[in-house]
Amino acid sequence: MKNSLIQIKFLKTPFDNSTTITGLKEFWKKILSIILKRENHFSEVWKNGTDEEIFAELVFCLFTPQSKAVWCWDAVSELAKKNMILNSKEENIVKIIKKIRFRNNKAKYLIEARKMFIINGKINIKEKLESFKVINELRKWLVENIKGLGYKEAGHFLRNISIGKDLAILDRHILKNLKIYGAIKEIPLTLNKKTYLKTEKQMQHFSKNIGIPMSHLDMLFWCKNTGGIFK
Repeated sequence: MKNSLIQIKFLKTPFDNSTTITGLKEFWKKILSIILKRENHFSEVWKNGTDEEIFAELVFCLFTPQSKAVWCWDAVSELAKKNMILNSKEENIVKIIKKIRFRNNKAKYLIEARKMFIINGKINIKEKLESFKVINELRKWLVENIKGLGYKEAGHFLRNISIGKDLAILDRHILKNLKIYGAIKEIPLTLNKKTYLKTEKQMQHFSKNIGIPMSHLDMLFWCKNTGGIFK
């Protein structure tokens, strides 16, 4: 895998405690160059990345539930360096991803996902993704066919390869901020398909009304709470 694509750094930003739309928009303008830098990275992954690199992004999103993003990418990077993403057995993957929660299950998810995209012994994920003309249909297909991938993880994957910019990546940070800024009245008790898609529409409506793109809004909320952007 290309070092330029596998190496990614945590981009630091200020923390922000504003709770008004005006304050949010001011913070957005302040860190816009950092957001654009990360978006450029995502775009580079899709335009110039190999099929293995695109698949590595999928693996990262399979690893992330209930695990730190930095640890997940470190695990993906280590697997890539050892040429294990496409070739290693489940038990060997488990030994590498020690910091990942539910690592036995997630190693299984990697193996199962790999089978979905290997044709004649070669990974062929980009062609499959490009065969979908409607992004919501692609996300639905991923959720229904890739074990371990829910709506949040599928949206995260598509955003990270720059073809799902208007999809929501709903986690506790995003939901908390959506409530703070009045985009939603209450944080859903559970995020099944129905509530996820309903909340996503509310976030899209909020994004349009305040003039901040969906992909920027996601990173903006993360910056407010964590002081930076990773993936």
